[in-house]
Amino acid sequence: MAELAAPAVGDWDFPRGTASIELMTRFAADRGLPAEHLLSATTLSPELLADPSVQVDARQELAVVRALAELDGSDATALELGRRYRVTTFGIFGFACISSPTLQDAMLFALRYFDLSFAFCIPHVELESGRLTLELDDSRVPADVARFLVLRDLAAIFSVMRDLLPEIVLEDLSFRHDESTVDPYRVAFGVVPRFGADACRATLDPALLMLPLPQANDQTVALCAAQCEALVARKRRRSGISQQVRERLVRLGGVDAGMDEIARQLTLSTRTLRRRLSESGTSYRALVDEVRQALAEELLDTGVLSVEDVAYRLGYAEASSFIYAFKRWTGMTPAAFARRFRAARQAPPGR
Repeated sequence: MAELAAPAVGDWDFPRGTASIELMTRFAADRGLPAEHLLSATTLSPELLADPSVQVDARQELAVVRALAELDGSDATALELGRRYRVTTFGIFGFACISSPTLQDAMLFALRYFDLSFAFCIPHVELESGRLTLELDDSRVPADVARFLVLRDLAAIFSVMRDLLPEIVLEDLSFRHDESTVDPYRVAFGVVPRFGADACRATLDPALLMLPLPQANDQTVALCAAQCEALVARKRRRSGISQQVRERLVRLGGVDAGMDEIARQLTLSTRTLRRRLSESGTSYRALVDEVRQALAEELLDTGVLSVEDVAYRLGYAEASSFIYAFKRWTGMTPAAFARRFRAARQAPPGR
C-alpha cells in the first residue's frame, strides 16, 4: 500500500491560528457550558482570540481541548464538535482545498500545508487497488485527550470532505477504543464503525479521488496556494522566539532560570522578550509549564524515577508543588499518570 503523500509535519506541536479555539468556546456556550472556563486554561484573552492574525502555540489549543473534555468529554460531544469544523473554518487554506480541481488535488494540498490546520492526530492517506484509506496517528497525543481528539479530528476531516464533495461516503470505519453508543457515530460518518480495531481508519472508494470538485477554479487555487505559502513562512518566523525559549528551557532540564536570564541569552531585553512572546500568543510562564510538563511526562514514563525525583530534576523545592502543577496541567496526579501510561503500554494490541 503506497502513501498518497506524506503530511508536512509529523507532530501536532505546530503554531496555529485562533479560529479553532474561538469555535470551541462558541460550541461550549451553545451547549450551556461555561465557555470562560476554556479560556481560563490558557494565557489568551478574548481580545487576542478575536484577532485573526494572532498565532498561538499548539499547547494553548490543547489546554482548551482539555478544559472542554473536563466539562463534557463524551464521544457524542467530541463528534458533534468535529462536525462544527467546515471548510470555511480554515480560511485561505480551506478556500484552496475547495477550489482544487479534484478530491485528490485537495488532499495533496491539505497534506502539503497540514500545519495550517488545527488537527492533533496526524493523517496518513494510502492508496491501493480498490482501497483508499485514511488512518489517524494519535501516538503523540496526550493520553488523557487522545480519544476525544481522534473523534474530533476525524469528524472534522469528514465534515470538510463533505463540503468539498457532498456525495462522498465511507465504506468502512474503525476505532481502537472500546465499543460505544453508535448513534452519534452514524450521524457524524453515515456508517456504524467497528471498535477495538488496530487503528483509527476510514476507507473510501478510490474512484472518488478523480471526481471534479463543484467549486474548482484554477485561478483561485493558484492565488490561495501563494497566500498559504506566505502564511506558512510567516508562522514559522513568528514561532521562532517561542521555540528559542523552549530550547533553552529544555537544555536546563525544565529548571526555571528566570525570564531575565533567558532574555540575556537571547541578547534581548526582558521587556522585548515579553512583548514578542505575547505577539506569538504565549508567555514565558506558559513555556516554562509546557517544557516542564513534557519533561515530567517523559521522566515518569521511564518508571524508574519517583515523583520526588522528577520534582527535584525539574527544579521544584518540594514534591507537593510539582504534584499541584502536574494536576493543573493534566487533570491527574503524577502517580495516576504513570499508572495509566504503564497500563496503556501493557494493554493487548487492538485495545
